[in-house]
Amino acid sequence: MRLAIPVAAGALLLTGCGSDDDEGGSGGNGGGGETYKIAYQGPLSGQNVALGENMQNGVQLAINEANDSGEYDFTIEYFAADDQGAEGQATSAAQSAIDDQDVVAVVGPAFSGPTHVAAPLYGQAGLAAVSSSATDPALTEAGFPTFLRAVPNDNAQGKAMADFLATQDGVNSVMVIDDVTPYGEGLADVAMEELANAGLDAQRESVPADTVDYGGAARTVTTSGVDALIYAGYYEALAPFATRLSESGFDGIGISGDGANDDELINLAGGAVEDWYLTCPCTEATAEDATADFAQRYQDEYGKAPGTYSAESYDVTSMVIQTIAELDGDVNRQSVYEALAAVEYEGLTKTFSFTDTGEFNNEAIFLYQIKDGVRGYVGAVEELVGG
Repeated sequence: MRLAIPVAAGALLLTGCGSDDDEGGSGGNGGGGETYKIAYQGPLSGQNVALGENMQNGVQLAINEANDSGEYDFTIEYFAADDQGAEGQATSAAQSAIDDQDVVAVVGPAFSGPTHVAAPLYGQAGLAAVSSSATDPALTEAGFPTFLRAVPNDNAQGKAMADFLATQDGVNSVMVIDDVTPYGEGLADVAMEELANAGLDAQRESVPADTVDYGGAARTVTTSGVDALIYAGYYEALAPFATRLSESGFDGIGISGDGANDDELINLAGGAVEDWYLTCPCTEATAEDATADFAQRYQDEYGKAPGTYSAESYDVTSMVIQTIAELDGDVNRQSVYEALAAVEYEGLTKTFSFTDTGEFNNEAIFLYQIKDGVRGYVGAVEELVGG
């Protein structure tokens, strides 16, 4: 069923075959021959731009290195599709990539909300959308024809949060707060279920991400007397919330997910997020032997260490480029999607392969903690809890 692309879209598929024009943002010397474009859709402006830039840099580094390597008889160009991490911008961002017929694959969308909007459009156009970060479990249940998730979903992340809290001394009750986004609500749903499975008392609240004053929400958490708090949302909203929590005297364990796993959280919240835990389906590129060389190249290129999903986005882009090469000139949107759907690719961060619904065949979740104002890597949750 995933290959049943509408006839109306079929006319578009064969037009996305690249061009001989080597002008534009290839970011490297290129290999001549055909030029193909890989798009990245994510927040390149707006409130959560730091997460988007982490991924964009990974995508661009993979493209630059491929073009400079001399290994390919084609050139790759980068195409930016900025959706600001917002559902309201997702249609125009996706359409910009779809309308450029040299775009043969998309890395993204980055966030789950925009993915729900954009994935049907990419499906109609027969254009593969491979997200390295959108974790809402419902995305692979919706039947989007060309969507592939290259990261464990929130079923794994919510379980990891619950499993970790269940091993912490003195934790019997937990409050789960979502930010009323598809990502936050999906993660919170799973966390609530898994907390119950772990034998912990759990209660649920929702606080919209655009809340102006988090004072009331902070008092609700503190007066409840819970031992721990799970915040399911992005760093831009967690920062003022954590500040109010600190002011209200909350002294329980705080934990959030990959949407908050960025150094910008510390820049915005300062000491209010000291000791907070953060989960992510992403590894720490600077801490793993397999990604050490990548981390150094990234540092050299951008003057900073890789961020959340930088290495995964690099891997996904490299996988797309290798897939194009293995098609031996038979490159169009349909052939690229079909090859990616059947791929088994050994990346720096993990082995990439997908189920018949586009789900990722891996469930590893990793833990970080903020100590002395630094977001540090703790390790794989499964190993930490003795699973």
